[in-house]
Amino acid sequence: MKNNLVPFTSAEERLIQVMNSKRSKAEIKYPLLFGLMTTFGFVSVLYGFEKLIDKIDLLVNNPWILLLIGIVILIGTGTAYKS
Repeated sequence: MKNNLVPFTSAEERLIQVMNSKRSKAEIKYPLLFGLMTTFGFVSVLYGFEKLIDKIDLLVNNPWILLLIGIVILIGTGTAYKS
């Protein structure tokens, strides 16, 4: 399989370094705000998934199917991570 990755240009690398340093400074200067924003983002994603799942009647009426799907996905991702 061919590797079609294009490396970053020097301008893009400098931009990434500047953004990373500013993010680090903000994280150090405002740790509570940064933590709350991160938590809000994570909870929003979980709540969004919950609302999507609530629209599928099969999963709402049969939570065991949802549980089994979740376990299979966790086993699959864990196996893929190990290899």
